[in-house]
Amino acid sequence: MKCLYNDRIGWKYRPEKMRERKWGKDMEQAQATPFIRMRGISKAFGGVQALKNVDLDLYPGEVHALAGENGCGKSTLIKILSGVYEADSGTIEINGQEFKKMTPLESVRLGIQIIYQDFSIFPNLTVRENIALSAEIMTNRKLVNKKRINHIATSALEKMNLNLDPDVRVEQLSVADKQLVALTRAIHHNAKLIVMDEPTSALTYKEVLRLYDVIDGLKKEGIAVVIVSHKIDEVFHISEKYTILRNGQHITSGNVAELTRDSFTYYMTGRDLRFTKMERTIEQDTIMEVKNLSVKGAFSNISFTLNRGEMLAIVGFLGSGRTELAQSIFGITPADSGSVYIDGKETVIKGVEDAEKHGIGYIPEDRLTEGLFMRRSIMDNAIVTNIDSHTNKLGVINQKRAEEEGTTWMKAMRLNTDKYERAVSTLSGGNQQKVILARWLATEPKIFILNSPTVGVDIGAKFDLHAILRELSEQGMSIIMISDDIPEVLACSDRIMVMRDGRFIAELVTRDTDEEEINKILYTV
Repeated sequence: MKCLYNDRIGWKYRPEKMRERKWGKDMEQAQATPFIRMRGISKAFGGVQALKNVDLDLYPGEVHALAGENGCGKSTLIKILSGVYEADSGTIEINGQEFKKMTPLESVRLGIQIIYQDFSIFPNLTVRENIALSAEIMTNRKLVNKKRINHIATSALEKMNLNLDPDVRVEQLSVADKQLVALTRAIHHNAKLIVMDEPTSALTYKEVLRLYDVIDGLKKEGIAVVIVSHKIDEVFHISEKYTILRNGQHITSGNVAELTRDSFTYYMTGRDLRFTKMERTIEQDTIMEVKNLSVKGAFSNISFTLNRGEMLAIVGFLGSGRTELAQSIFGITPADSGSVYIDGKETVIKGVEDAEKHGIGYIPEDRLTEGLFMRRSIMDNAIVTNIDSHTNKLGVINQKRAEEEGTTWMKAMRLNTDKYERAVSTLSGGNQQKVILARWLATEPKIFILNSPTVGVDIGAKFDLHAILRELSEQGMSIIMISDDIPEVLACSDRIMVMRDGRFIAELVTRDTDEEEINKILYTV
């Protein structure tokens, strides 16, 4: 499996397949007419204007990126297209037929399939049952016919060329296979448009390549694909056209080939943000040394050093062992063998409390389930890690002092609200991440491990978080950042360790490398 280099955007997934398509006359004619034409779409919720006069054209056999920051209106637009919401104004044309409003059932019958991030599949049913269920509902079947269900599922799996056990329960499948089941179900319904919401957010590198192969196959069938995303790499790697929304308004549309990273960022945020590479030199002053650390089944014989004030990036795709390594250093999953030295002294880390005592902080990859108490207030979330320092011998919290400290750190994080009694669930992804940062910084860690710190975060918020991390590093904090976002790694690291299959396969100095070299190591199999 090869990736070829493109001078404009760097390493790219099989562009010879994605770009050099020879279309027949029928396909060329279909390409000239939009399958879907949305005009002047507006929608408000309780006085808040979610969409305002938005236009969107989608053509057969194209991959179209619908991009924008969180809250820009992407989800609202897709839900109007799928019939979940009714637009306040505007029209939708599907194959030349105009609709003022649609129901979800009409949308599906017209060939529109939406695959949300949770895939909307039934975990307690088999692959076979999940694929066939919608077909049974669409045809108003009242009785289950196993022979008919078997035929539907078998033919659908053969069409997708998937080697999945049709009798296995979906809950037992990997995230990637669940996604493929959802795709198979959609295609069986004679889909003409498939919308995929953040399709690669939980996939390994190999699974991403497989998904790209599937999308390429959909293109050959003349099926339009919309990728809803705010990832720059994803837009450039797989999409041919793009539409960008901001604050509920249509900002621009065009060919991806005419788009640059800088212009993409500007259209998304309205700000001239440039992610500059770290070019500084860090003095050799070791604060932590890891020797031959191993966790069975996850990684083996990992060794590296971390200098005081250094930003060290560990780069690897999902499944490389990167998260398990972070969790081992932090004591969530203690190592089976190996040693960790902090300030020259061997340190035994058997649990999270040991890590905290030695000045190690950790932000997990999934802030929603592992990092935050979503129903609790911003303030409660900010002070919980350091609550013991504000509690007397009787277990009574000095609420005033705790809140003063929490407020100080949240202001330092430039949180975009001063209403700290709000539930953290009401915040954007970027502000949620700032709350976690504030929580750990209150403990004054010497070593800060951040696992995918900007996943699911808008470009503007990502830029702000990068600035905060660089400031912390300048103040002497040592940072380990785990990421597969290469522009982020170059912007927030002095040194880069590349990880694959539980081992380090390369070490790079950021000022002496570039995106091309890192991707060459990552993508060459």
